[in-house]
Amino acid sequence: MDVSRLARTAARFLQVLTMGGLTALSCAHAQPVAAEALPAGAVLQELEAFGQFGRILYVAAHPDDENTRLLSYFAKGRGFRTGYLSLTRGDGGQNLIGSELRDNLGVIRTQELLAARRIDGAVQFFSRANDFGFSKHPDETFRIWDRQAVLSDVVRTIRIFRPDVMVTRFSVEPGITHGHHTASAILAGEAFRLAADPAAFPEQLIRDGLSVWQVKRIAWNSFPAAMRGGNRGRDGGDALTLQLDTGGYNPLLGESFGEIAARSRTQHKSQGFGSVAIRGSALDYFRIVAGEPATRDLFDGVETGWKRIPGGEEIGIGAKAVASGFDPRNPSASLPGLLALRAKLAALPVGREAVRLADKRQQLDGVIFACLGIFVETVVPSAEVAPGEKLDLRLRALIRNRPAGLAVRWTTVRFPASGETLTPSVDLAVNQPAEQAASAEVPKDTPVSTPYWLREPGTEGLFTVADPNSIGRPENPPVFPVEHSFEIAGQTLVLADRAVQVIDDPIRGEIRRPLQVVPPITLSFTQELELFAPGATRTLSLDVTATRGPAAGNVRVEAPQGWTSAPASRAFRLDDAGTRGRFVFSVTAPKSASIGKLGASAEIDGAHCQTTRIDIRYDHIPAQLLQPAAQAKVVSVELAILGKTVGYLPGAGDLVAESIGRMGYTVTILGSADLTVDRLKTFDAVVLGVRALNTRSDIGASMPALFAYAEQGGTVICQYNTTHDLQTEALAPFPLTLSRDRVVDENAPVTLIVPDHPAVTTPNRLTDADFAGWVQERGLYFPSAWDDRFTPILSCADEGEPARKGALLVAKHGRGYFVYTGLSFFRELPAGVPGAYRLFANLISLGK
Repeated sequence: MDVSRLARTAARFLQVLTMGGLTALSCAHAQPVAAEALPAGAVLQELEAFGQFGRILYVAAHPDDENTRLLSYFAKGRGFRTGYLSLTRGDGGQNLIGSELRDNLGVIRTQELLAARRIDGAVQFFSRANDFGFSKHPDETFRIWDRQAVLSDVVRTIRIFRPDVMVTRFSVEPGITHGHHTASAILAGEAFRLAADPAAFPEQLIRDGLSVWQVKRIAWNSFPAAMRGGNRGRDGGDALTLQLDTGGYNPLLGESFGEIAARSRTQHKSQGFGSVAIRGSALDYFRIVAGEPATRDLFDGVETGWKRIPGGEEIGIGAKAVASGFDPRNPSASLPGLLALRAKLAALPVGREAVRLADKRQQLDGVIFACLGIFVETVVPSAEVAPGEKLDLRLRALIRNRPAGLAVRWTTVRFPASGETLTPSVDLAVNQPAEQAASAEVPKDTPVSTPYWLREPGTEGLFTVADPNSIGRPENPPVFPVEHSFEIAGQTLVLADRAVQVIDDPIRGEIRRPLQVVPPITLSFTQELELFAPGATRTLSLDVTATRGPAAGNVRVEAPQGWTSAPASRAFRLDDAGTRGRFVFSVTAPKSASIGKLGASAEIDGAHCQTTRIDIRYDHIPAQLLQPAAQAKVVSVELAILGKTVGYLPGAGDLVAESIGRMGYTVTILGSADLTVDRLKTFDAVVLGVRALNTRSDIGASMPALFAYAEQGGTVICQYNTTHDLQTEALAPFPLTLSRDRVVDENAPVTLIVPDHPAVTTPNRLTDADFAGWVQERGLYFPSAWDDRFTPILSCADEGEPARKGALLVAKHGRGYFVYTGLSFFRELPAGVPGAYRLFANLISLGK
């Protein structure tokens, strides 16, 4: 085995993780650690964890699938390196906090997972699998994901992380849960075997420098009620099941693992998973599904201490001595002992345990820096830079603790991206900041910042990742990493940093925004979706915004086949950064129904620019910048409407109101004060946003006004809600019961139950063609029972299942109508599905 090559490859893979603090993972001796301010209890926690070598990898399908209490128990309780491999980024789910869906939602959920890991202490991994939406069977999941590609990613993660134990969240039994869930367990079991097979995915060994790894056992973590199948003893118990009490308390941190877990799980805010802590004893159950048996603990037969390392017992004894003598009032008093341990650790041969020893080196360096109370920063005036630009840097180093007689010298600062080096050569005095000014160039070939898995088009089930060393990373590495070197007692320690802008926000206080690379200009269509009558010509506006000035060039709109755009290009000149020009193009649709995408590009100083800018900002995650290609979807569709005005009551967040506006309606966003009969009767229809009955605390008191409005001649359209956290029992003027029924096949045949109903005839007569081209699903959370006054309009079903007739229910109520629909208009309308627009226009037009 080429140990050095393994260490280098693993270090490249996990470089970004070192920026996360002491809970991150390092796999190479030269890999720097990131500074993290830790209270004394947390420093002692790390010191005790330094004596632990156990590693456990938890595998499931989505953000939120992980058992955060179990992760906390192993990471914060037993000091083991604990990983969570989420096969997807949750791109196919719903969003409770905003309107982002698909790729943008995946970015949010990625950051929510990282926020959770910063709390529970685990390390986050991903595969390239794309969450394409709910799946009812693993066979469907594997058809869409590319089974071998995702399997190779799981094997890669095992070979890099090298766990002793693997744990799955779900059973391999199909049909009892989400198909992604079952698929994650199946792939974990296959990877458990294949990671040790040199014939499996040999490119990882030959090209990427990894080596095979045999996990000792793999277990299924579940609840007793879900323990289906397997060998059972005569007493009805499961002979293969063991239990762990994961509800313990860590006095160094002042929290139980249930409390840590609740804070971790609460980071999944886009899914509404705020959690109350469970305190006290809590049992987790496991079945060993492959590998060596275990009867007492998941780590039965695994040496988890320094005895595991040839020649390491002395280090283990020394570490215990340092920990036992640790003074929380004076952490720096432990530095001589820690530095002595470091010298002994550096002398150990790495052998088979290269990954673990590199991790221990990084962990020990982190403890040393924490005992020093070290602080470093690399500050830039702006968080945005263009390729090839010079950065003005202000560097600062500070130590807050140091025992007498121990010198700490700030020797060098290296900028790996540019290859430049600065030599401060400063002896640091306690609580006296040392500063340096420097400049460095961002390489001209640096790509613009956007999540690495979104740089290239993927498939419905798999992201495209050009660099195999990026596969599995949770996010991009820093744009401009910085490495500060310090000499302490004859030893050189390297501290990782990154260039940031420091913002003094009057509300939120100090905000540190990492450096991002932007092009000299960005492009954006003023509307990302435009509807055309067949053969019609419309003017579309394209904004050109300078990120650097002056900027001059030509911009053009690129039309798909069958569409035309004029003029061929327009010249622009923008004198200053931040200035924007708006340019109008005439776009003509083909005379038949058609769907296409407009592109945009600009030439400036010989550079080709085609990206737009998407900023995602929520308080619970760092600000995210996406820079995909600028595009606008254009749809040529025969669409008629009746009525003029629509009131829209927002729910969890969606883009349906904007979509209704595209049809030609005047849309008014409603608030609580608007939910009176006198106000509502000014609208031709009132639409409730997705999950309005789940998320609006005022909705129960407002439903009578909505029912009265319909009774007096209005039309109310209620979009889908979940069965959980309903804020009212009065979902409709007549009895109606929600279920978890859904149709996940977006191409499932649709039958019009009442083909002459105005919902499917007026003003647009629907045909089978209107149900073609839908995205992700037909719908979800369909009602399963309803009053006879409701008329089911259509039915659909996934293959092998009974027809679901609750997707669209229409009831005549007095002089008006009440509509309840689980059809996923919140996905279809923003995606530009023509038939969804025609159907929704008919619903708004009821009674007109």
